[in-house]
Amino acid sequence: MGNRRLANWFTGVACVLLAGMSAAQAQPIRFAVAAEPYPPYTEKQANGEWKGFEVDLIHKLCSEMKAECEIKEVAWDGIIPSLLAKKIDVIFSSMSVTDEREKQIAFSKAYYDTAIAIVGPKGTSVKKYPDDLKGKIIGVQNSTVSASYLKQYYEKNADVKYYDTQDSANADLISGRVDLIMADATAMASFMKSPDASNLEYLATVPYDPIFGRGVAAGLRKDDTELKAKLDKAIVSLLASKYYDDLSQSYFGTSVKPAL
Repeated sequence: MGNRRLANWFTGVACVLLAGMSAAQAQPIRFAVAAEPYPPYTEKQANGEWKGFEVDLIHKLCSEMKAECEIKEVAWDGIIPSLLAKKIDVIFSSMSVTDEREKQIAFSKAYYDTAIAIVGPKGTSVKKYPDDLKGKIIGVQNSTVSASYLKQYYEKNADVKYYDTQDSANADLISGRVDLIMADATAMASFMKSPDASNLEYLATVPYDPIFGRGVAAGLRKDDTELKAKLDKAIVSLLASKYYDDLSQSYFGTSVKPAL
C-alpha cells in the first residue's frame, strides 16, 4: 500500500508539473506599444482597440509564427524597464536600433526605416546645418534618437524642449510655443494631415548620423533567443511579401522597407 501511495503521489506531482509547463507554453506573447498615441504607427481607438501600421504588423507576424499574442500599452519612458522586468515580451513601438540600447536589450531584424525630419511654420528656412537651427526653440520627444541628436549637437546653440509624448510637442508647435520640431519623417507626414497643422510644412530631412541608429526593430530580452529566432524568420518573410509592400503604400504612399 505504501509503495502504491508513493507512486500515486509521484504521478500526481508529475501531472501538476506538466500542467504548469503546458500553461506556461500557452501564455500569449506580450507585444508592447507606447501608451501615447503615435499615428500612423500605433493609436488606441475609443473602443479600446489598437490600430496602425505596427499593429497590423504585429497581427501578421503572430499569424506567421502561429502564436497567440496580445498588445500591452506601456509608457514610452518605462518600456525597456518593463521588458527587463518580464512584464512584456517584445517592444514593438518604433524603437530604433542603437548601440546604447543594445547594451541593455537585443533587437530583431529591422522591420521599417525612416528619415528624421524637421517641421515648422511655412516659409521657415532650414537649409544649413547647424546655422539655421541656432537660437531656435526646438521641440522633441524624450528618449528618442531625435532627442539624442539634439542633445549631442544643439543644446548649446538652441533651446531644446523635451516632451514626454510626441502629441505634446506637436501641440506646442501648432500653438507657437516652439519654433520647430524634430521627429520621424513618416510620423510627421501623418501629423501634417491634421487641419490644425495647415500652417506647417516639412522643412528638411536631417542628414544621417550614427545616432539615428540602424532602422526600427523589435526589442527583446537578450536571453530570449528562441523567440528572437522565430520573430526574425517571420520578419524576413513579411518583408519579402506583397502584403508588406501594400501596407506600406496604404499608410505612407511610399516604401518604408529597411535595407536588407
